[in-house]
Parts: sequence; structure tokens; C-alpha cells
Amino acid sequence: MLRFTLNRLLLMIPTFIGLTLIAFVFIRLLPGDPVLLLAGERGMSAERHAELLAQFGFDQPYWRQYLDYLTGLMQADFGISFSTKRPVLEEFMARFPATLELSICAIILASVLGITAGIIAAVKRGSWFDQITMGGALVGYSMPIFWWALLLIILFSAKLGWTPVSGRLGLMYFFPHKTGFMLVDSLMSGEKGAFASAVRHLILPTVVLATIPLAVIARQTRSAMLEVLGEVYMMTARSKGLSPARVVGLHALRNALIPVVTTIGLQVSVMMGGAILTETIFSWPGIGKWMIDAITRRDYQVVQGGLLLIALFVMIVNLIVDLLYGLVNPRVRYD
Repeated sequence: MLRFTLNRLLLMIPTFIGLTLIAFVFIRLLPGDPVLLLAGERGMSAERHAELLAQFGFDQPYWRQYLDYLTGLMQADFGISFSTKRPVLEEFMARFPATLELSICAIILASVLGITAGIIAAVKRGSWFDQITMGGALVGYSMPIFWWALLLIILFSAKLGWTPVSGRLGLMYFFPHKTGFMLVDSLMSGEKGAFASAVRHLILPTVVLATIPLAVIARQTRSAMLEVLGEVYMMTARSKGLSPARVVGLHALRNALIPVVTTIGLQVSVMMGGAILTETIFSWPGIGKWMIDAITRRDYQVVQGGLLLIALFVMIVNLIVDLLYGLVNPRVRYD
């Protein structure tokens, strides 16, 4: 177990270095001059332009800029935002709780509904429930996030008035955000109605972000369960007189969870991509909207740092998923 963990940690080093190169090249392929964008409509003289290029290091060759960036990363320095003049890491940590709260709620919703639907669809293979569930999963996986989000906003916000259109909390509530997680902070504040307002603001973004992972988890669970239910040891368990609930819930599900857990871990990266669209549509103040704004401003440091921090988070989640295999199925050995 320890050797496996150390090997995975060592493997993350070249992976992270490769990601730094991809992020560095990607941002410089974007059209536009970040210095001129900072000036806006006012413009600037050629002398001032050259001075700012030298100040930010853009006058150096690309290989020198990349080496300087790597040197800063080794010291946990992800750069300074051009537009706000604040450290990128500080800005990321200020917005990350909003994205993490949304992602946790979405992955819980997708996992609970997806695993449950997949199990029932596998047990009742060929039934109307199986056909409707798998058909709905295919539609959910194929549906564009922005279109699905707009449909929900029109129905539940504009027509029915059940949920807010954007934001994380109603404007009438004021309290210190100690943790950055609105559900926790609203509970700790003691303000009447604050927690309910936070929940109502969270519903639509959670449903939108959870739709694609839910569809994938449901289909993967059904596939894994069907494979396990056809094994010889499952017939042995039934022949011993075990109840159907025990056969499915204990023996079948536990052996089918390995690919399902892997799928859930992989959906984290999908959610990070989906969060960009979801947060933009719902004006959710997380890292997704922050990244979109940074790309618009050509804020090199924010885009580079944001991509790397998101990638680092995804790698850590995948490592945790690999370590969970032993808990899900003790027969797994980390050789």
C-alpha cells in the first residue's frame, strides 16, 4: 500500500511538469496582447508598452519565460494576476470553496441516483424501467449543458418562480463567510432563512452539473452489475438460499463497485470542465467563472495557474480513488 502510494506520487511529478508546458503553450496561442488589453481604450505609447512587456517578462524568449515560471512553481508561486495585482493562489483559494461545494453536491446527487438506477436497471433487465432509465441516461449524456441550464432556468425560475436565477445567496442576508462553503456559513450565521436561501440557489446548478455524470454512472453501474450477476459464484449464493437483497446488495454490488468508483473519480475532471459553463450561466462565483473572465482579459498568470491548480486537484482525487479500491474490495492488492 505504501509503495503503491509513493509510486503514484512520484508519477504525478512528470505529469504535473507536462501539464505546466501544455498550460504555458495554450495560453500563448490565444490571440491578443495582454498589455494592450490592460490599457483598454486609453491606449499607450510604444515606450510604455515596451516597459510593461519587460516588467511582466514578455520580452524574454519563450524558453526563458517557461523556466522562470517553473522556478516560481517550485516555490509555490503561481504568479500575480495582471488585472487585480493579487497572487493567483490567493484568488484561487478564495473561489475554490464555491466550486468545491457545487461539485460535492453534484457528485453526491449523481452517485446516489446513478448507482441506484443502475442497480435496479440491471436487476430488472429488459423491463420498462431499464429501457426508460438507459434511454434517459443517453439523453442526459448527449444534452448540451448550456441548453439544459437555460431550459431549467426558464421553467423553474422564470415560469414557476421556485428557484433563483443566479448567485449563491439572497441579497438580504449579510454574515461573515468563514469557510467559503455557503451551506455551512449560512447555518453558522443563525440568520433565519439564510440556509434555505443557500439551498434554493444551489439546486439548479447542482442538477445541471450532475446530469452528465449521473448518466455515465448509471450506465456503468448497470453494465458492471450485469457482468457480476452472470458469474458462477452469484448462482452459488442464490442456491444457498440467501435473500435477493443480500445477493444483490452485498455480493454483487461490492464486486461491481470497482469500475463504478473509477468512473466516479473520472467524472471529477468532467465536472471541472462542466463547472466553467455552469458557473458562467448561473453567475456562480467559483473558479470556472474566474477562469472565463481571465481568458477574456488574457490574464496569462491566472489562466496558467488556474489550469495547473485544477489539474493538481484532479490528480489528487484520482489518487484517492485508487486508494479506495482496497476499502471497496479487500481482495484488491496494491502490487
